[in-house]
Amino acid sequence: MAANPDLVDRAIESRRSVRGFLDRPVAQAEIERLLELAGRAPSGSNVQPWKAHVVTGAALTRLTDDLLAAHVAGTPEARDYTYYPQTWRSPYLERRRRVGWQLYELTGVARGDREAASRQVGRNYVFFGAPVGLIFSIDRDLEQGSWLDYGMFLQTLMIAARARGLDTCAQAAIANYSDIVRRNLDIPDSEAIVCGMALGWADPAERANTLVAEREPVFGFTRFHAE
Repeated sequence: MAANPDLVDRAIESRRSVRGFLDRPVAQAEIERLLELAGRAPSGSNVQPWKAHVVTGAALTRLTDDLLAAHVAGTPEARDYTYYPQTWRSPYLERRRRVGWQLYELTGVARGDREAASRQVGRNYVFFGAPVGLIFSIDRDLEQGSWLDYGMFLQTLMIAARARGLDTCAQAAIANYSDIVRRNLDIPDSEAIVCGMALGWADPAERANTLVAEREPVFGFTRFHAE
């Protein structure tokens, strides 16, 4: 098989978190192919810990209605695991703030406007208007290594989507209301909700989609050991 690194590089470099989608369906065969490719991701001892739930049509409407209602009502979160650090510190705090303010500036959210900020966060719960919502779960009795494997699965899916002109947004926020997700999709309590993911065609008119998050240079996070 002839290698073509340029195609892979372009898919990786063009992947971004899209926060506005066109009302344009994605064929089920395309979704199945993306999940098939994602399933080629490596996992320790070939455990393959991932479980995917594809949500479209009326099922997506019911789920997003319930999620958004909980967000608007300020319903306490019911996460199955802690995603972010309990105590923020440098350099992570600065990176988080930088991308947050960049997004708010693009979407017209002024500093201190909590109502506008809440509305922007609420867009997570309608999958930013994407025609496909993906939910990912994992058996609770699996250990940290399987969660690491899960990250490779998700990244493989997102890169495969980009290679086809599709876009995604991985959404840890969906797991804020894990009980609502489980109830809507009949997911057993023995499974933890890992995250959601919006999948579809990016809306070129959405200003949030112009955000290009900064990345650290290689020498900012790498040490080379040769001697």
